[in-house]
Amino acid sequence: MKLILAIVQDKDASALAREFVQKGVRATKLATSGGFLREGNTTFIIGIDDEKVDDVISIIKKSSHTREQYVSPNMNMDAAGTSMISQPVKVTVGGATVFVLPVEAFEHF
Repeated sequence: MKLILAIVQDKDASALAREFVQKGVRATKLATSGGFLREGNTTFIIGIDDEKVDDVISIIKKSSHTREQYVSPNMNMDAAGTSMISQPVKVTVGGATVFVLPVEAFEHF
């Protein structure tokens, strides 16, 4: 048995949750935040048999997309102490970060 932790951007979370339901994958969904953009993410926790890990990862890949967005960097101060407004920067966000962990024991009460 494996434990899959999949961290996806909030924009992809609903579609991924629907795919899990359609494919019969049971997952716990947590609202999380992180990354340098400090934006919302969704973390899915999935306990799955070893032989189904690749299927779950395929579902995650299909539903999680990267996209580009502009972010405003923090205001900078120059040597004289005056503020300099920086131009927005284009960054790639989204996709999924997936961890697959071995499960030593599983109990269901």
